[in-house]
Amino acid sequence: MLSLLAGCASGSGSGSNSGSGSPSGTPQPSAVTWSPCEGKFECGTVKVPIDYANASGDQITLALIRLPATGKRVGSLLTNPGGPGGSGVEFVRDNAESFGKSLRASFDIVGFDPRGVGKSDPIRCLSSKELDQFFAVDTSPDDTSEVDRLKTISKKFADGCQEKSAKLLPFVGTKNAAHDMDLIRAAVGDEKLTYYGASYGTLLGAWYAEQFPQNVRALVLDGAVDPALTTSQTNIEQAKGFETALRAFVTDCTKTATCPLGQNVDAALDKISNLLTSVDRNPLKTADSTRPLDESLLALGIATPLYQREAWSYLQQGLQQALDGDGSTLLRFADLLVERDKDGNYSNQSESNMAVNCVDKPSPDPAGFARDAQEAKKVAPRFGPFIVWSTLPCSYWPAKPTEEARPLKAAGAAPIVVVGTTRDPATPYQWAKNLSSQLDSGVLLSLDGDGHTAYLSGPPCIKTAVETYLITTKAPKDGTMC
Repeated sequence: MLSLLAGCASGSGSGSNSGSGSPSGTPQPSAVTWSPCEGKFECGTVKVPIDYANASGDQITLALIRLPATGKRVGSLLTNPGGPGGSGVEFVRDNAESFGKSLRASFDIVGFDPRGVGKSDPIRCLSSKELDQFFAVDTSPDDTSEVDRLKTISKKFADGCQEKSAKLLPFVGTKNAAHDMDLIRAAVGDEKLTYYGASYGTLLGAWYAEQFPQNVRALVLDGAVDPALTTSQTNIEQAKGFETALRAFVTDCTKTATCPLGQNVDAALDKISNLLTSVDRNPLKTADSTRPLDESLLALGIATPLYQREAWSYLQQGLQQALDGDGSTLLRFADLLVERDKDGNYSNQSESNMAVNCVDKPSPDPAGFARDAQEAKKVAPRFGPFIVWSTLPCSYWPAKPTEEARPLKAAGAAPIVVVGTTRDPATPYQWAKNLSSQLDSGVLLSLDGDGHTAYLSGPPCIKTAVETYLITTKAPKDGTMC
């Protein structure tokens, strides 16, 4: 995911600080002590410096999990599911066996919670009730009072992070998290890194290669993020990606007699626009009487099933219910995206997501966000304002950005495979093309398809190319299209 929830948006100000310290002089970690957990898995930890510019100072503890290799072991396959804010521990626990049999024979499948995420000294900012208020606030404001309300609740988010997590906030950026990956590589005993990163995990991989090109064995960057884009460019381009995915869904839907949107694509898109406008005025009832489905939650609820083509039938059902006055299904989809459970508790995904984004790159001031929202609405009328305004807390962020948007070249690295899907909603296909061309050793592998990322749910062409490369380091031909 990116900035609709989890993304590549960033913070205010410019320049650098100690959060982006030098990689030299870092003490090497001791080997991971693994112990059985979660059935067939093993768990462990690695200690890393909070601040690499002061590597002998305070440390934080990163949580790890692995599924041991079943055959002749080559090494570890480190993984990251994206976000930022996605738990790599949960990802491996839930998805390890989705990796190919040959990969699982050759590699320990290893997941980690990046700094500030999950079980790795998590960032916290707001109570669950306050997060409910944050996600329900109107992120497509129509007047000054709605903009003021959005500013107030966004500043409250930033202030809450400072109050509860001030010590870690300057140091949770992607460059530091990628540096952590090199300590994990050493701690699991690998001479070089073998890595699969999805979505935001591609940015982690690119930053790893930029800092440690000599330590790259094989990196697969699936659903790529373009590090050269500014916050404004990222938000607007991502909004266009969701519009592309929505049109693909609607085109598919209108071919069926049961489509609740009718049989004309443009008219169906207008029907979704009208639903958003209607719900802005009159939120829909849901199974939870305390939580009506407002416009912002509706946008999240529509966006979530666009991540997987397999979920499109459920989006049809949810839209039919919404058109009939019931927002329950789409509210459940919105909750899924922001990791809110049925008891109303949130993981720390949303808070760590914002914290990473806000220190990774400069963001506009509130007036700049307003201009970006207007621009985004022109090119992405159903998603643009929601995606842009959702990162407004970065205008008030207490920790200044540590980096500027720029291409990452990873000069001297072994071949790096960048995977892009042509109608990916969250990481538009152009980003994969851009990243593969920026990296000196980038190789582009493409899927003509729908949904977010390609490997885990992709066709044999993708799976074979990825697995052959990870096992043998033989990259597919640059430009291969599946």
